[in-house]
Amino acid sequence: MALPTNILVPTDFSPTADHALDYAIALGAKLGARIHLVHVIGVPAFGVPELGLALASVTIDGIVASGQAALDRVADKYRDQASFGEAILRTGDARDEVLQVAKQVHADLIVIGTHGRRGVSRALLGSVAEAIVRMAPCPVLTVRATVVTP
Repeated sequence: MALPTNILVPTDFSPTADHALDYAIALGAKLGARIHLVHVIGVPAFGVPELGLALASVTIDGIVASGQAALDRVADKYRDQASFGEAILRTGDARDEVLQVAKQVHADLIVIGTHGRRGVSRALLGSVAEAIVRMAPCPVLTVRATVVTP
């Protein structure tokens, strides 16, 4: 078994995703692995034709530019702690795009945060992490959101 050399970390900039990134950075630093970040802007952000809503291309360009800037800031913040590869922004379905990026960067490990939703909220919101675990071309490490107890 070979140890990971390319770790893909999907992020939605949530605290849970940040926790997964911290884990991936610590792991990557110990293994000498390169960290690749990916952020996916979901299709609904670009308009819902069924509701008669469409965003102007200027608005879409702004959303993409601010997403890429946020992604680059995250990578720059941690560059001194681990080796960073690409910071990739995609648009579309998060599940599909993360899987495509995993193949593109030759990821041999995906580290992804999970909110641990169950029941109705999971059914309504879906689970990107679950889909990636089921379909990924490499092992997936899920990192649960930290639980703060009083």
